[in-house]
Order: sequence, then structure tokens, then C-alpha cells
Amino acid sequence: MDGSILPGRTSDWFDRLSEIEPLEDADFDAALVAEMQRAAPALRDRPIRFSTPTFKEYETGELAGCGKNSFPAFSITAGGCALMCDHCQASILEPMIPATSPEMLDRKVRDLVLLQDLQGFLLSGGSNRRNEIAYERYYPVIEGLKRDFPHLKIAIHSALLDERRARLMESAGVDTAMMDVIGAQETIEQVYHLDRPVDDFEATLAALCSTSMEVVPHIVAGLHYGRLLGEANALDICSRHPIHALVLVVIMPFYAKAGTFETPDTAAIGRLFVEARRRIPDRQVLLGCARPAGMHKRTTDAYAVMAGLDGIAFPADGAVAVAEAIGRPMEQQHACCSIKVGGETVAVPASCAA
Repeated sequence: MDGSILPGRTSDWFDRLSEIEPLEDADFDAALVAEMQRAAPALRDRPIRFSTPTFKEYETGELAGCGKNSFPAFSITAGGCALMCDHCQASILEPMIPATSPEMLDRKVRDLVLLQDLQGFLLSGGSNRRNEIAYERYYPVIEGLKRDFPHLKIAIHSALLDERRARLMESAGVDTAMMDVIGAQETIEQVYHLDRPVDDFEATLAALCSTSMEVVPHIVAGLHYGRLLGEANALDICSRHPIHALVLVVIMPFYAKAGTFETPDTAAIGRLFVEARRRIPDRQVLLGCARPAGMHKRTTDAYAVMAGLDGIAFPADGAVAVAEAIGRPMEQQHACCSIKVGGETVAVPASCAA
């Protein structure tokens, strides 16, 4: 076995990458690509899912988004956040639909169900100074929506919480809970401006995993000003709990104060993908929406495909070609990568593929 997934293909993956037009100028680490190729036989039957939710407009030369608003994101604080972490500055909230009262959320969701065949939504918001989000007054609305539209899939960014609040979230009918897991105390204090220990992040993960919700933690690669610092510990934390899936994202210096963050090295990101796949072999490991644009994104996405990650949100040009080149089966869905919406997954190519 030469490490190639495709039968009859003997060329190295590194050589195949040079034949993919969108990756002609990419700088790949040959040793890392070879390591990924050697591990490929164990991953030959794992399809990769390309997620194109309607959080933003999306189209590449290989895939297209669908026009209908099938899985939007709502923010209960609009653009406000008390923490104002160095890496984000609340920018992640800007494209979300404001839902600053339960009545507003209820009205907007019901309108979208009737007018645009809404399949589900993400509920998020800015944190208070303790990295908590007060969702409690929205739970009666969620209960009503789930009662009237049982097909709706509801995901939520939990922030930090205890078991009591996790149970309230579960009782309301939330399907999927997401949270960031930070593995370095320095990052919590310096980047998040937060006076809470790493243990609180693991305690939140444990509380969520004690419920029937699907729990999908996120790890931000390069969160410590572009350096990989606590990611290995965050992987350890996630591997100790019965999570449904793990989402990896990459820090985007574009949103930070000028000069405070460097862009992480793509090979370091690729090695994190390999390590995540090794430590969490039996559950979904996904590459989420956030990562630097341009050739960095194309290279990162190619590493994600080759490392055996199970899904990529908003894949860059070249990602589909890499999957084809190494023989990975693939599909496309129009929902958040953290939640699989019934009826929204299609084979690639398909009617929504370019």
C-alpha cells in the first residue's frame, strides 16, 4: 500500500497538489503531506462534507450556496458584547440577524419558516464579563417553535455555564450546544480579558455532555495572538468527554487590533488537524467558518481534506479538487457545519454545485 486512497494511482499527493490550478502558488509542507498520505488508508471510507450555510453569501468555482435562507444565525445582543476579546472585537456578531427580544426572535423565525422554508437556526449573542449569555427568557419561545415546527434544528452558542443552566437549555428543546474550549490560562486572561480558570471551560463541557443535546466544542487555532499555545490541552479536554463532534477554526487577524495578531503558519495548522484526527478518531472533526482568507485559506482547506477531517464550512477554491485527487467521497449541505439538517445534504456535484 503506497498510502494513496485511489486504486491504481501511485503518484504522491504532493505532486497531485501542483496539478490543481487554484493551488498553483500554495506553499505546502512536503513532509506533512507525506504524513497525511501515509495515514490515508484508515480514512478511505470517510466522506467529507462541504457546508455552505446561509450566514453569508458564498460561491466558488467549485461550489455554490443556495439562495434560500435555510439556516440563519440570530444574535440576542445584536452587535453588543461586554468582553470585547482581542481576537474578535464583537465582529463575529455583525452578520447575524438581531433578535434582541424573545418576541422578535419568535416573529422572525416564524416568518422564515413560512416564507423561506427555514430548516433551523443558530442562536448566539455577546457575552457578559464572565463569558456568560443570558438565554433564559428565550427558552419559552424555543419551546413553542419546537412544538409548532418539530423539524426545526436549533443550535446555540452556550458560552460558560453550570449543569443547572445546561439542563434548562436541554429542556427548552435545543438540539446542539456549541462552546469554545480554551486550553491556556494566559489566553483566557490576556486575549479574553476574563478572570476564570481553564477548569471552568472543562466544567462547562462536562455539564453540556451530561444532557441529551449534541455537544460540539470549538477550538480556535492561534487564539494566543497567532501562536499555538493551548490547543493541545484543549484537544485533551475534548477527548475526555463524550462530545458529538469537534470544530476547529483558525484565528482571523483581520478582526483584531492592528499589529496584535500574526497569521498562524499553515503547516502548524495542518499538524493540528492531524493531531485532532488522531486524538478523536471516532467522532466528527470539522473545519468551521472562521479562518484567514486568500491563499492561506486554500492551503488550510487542502490540509483539512488530506488530514481526514469530516467537514469544511465555506470551502475555498481547490478543496473539492483535492478531495477528488485523493479519492475522498464528498457531499454538500446548506447548514451550519455543527448540525446536520435533514433533507439539506446533497451529493457533490449536485444542483447547488457549480
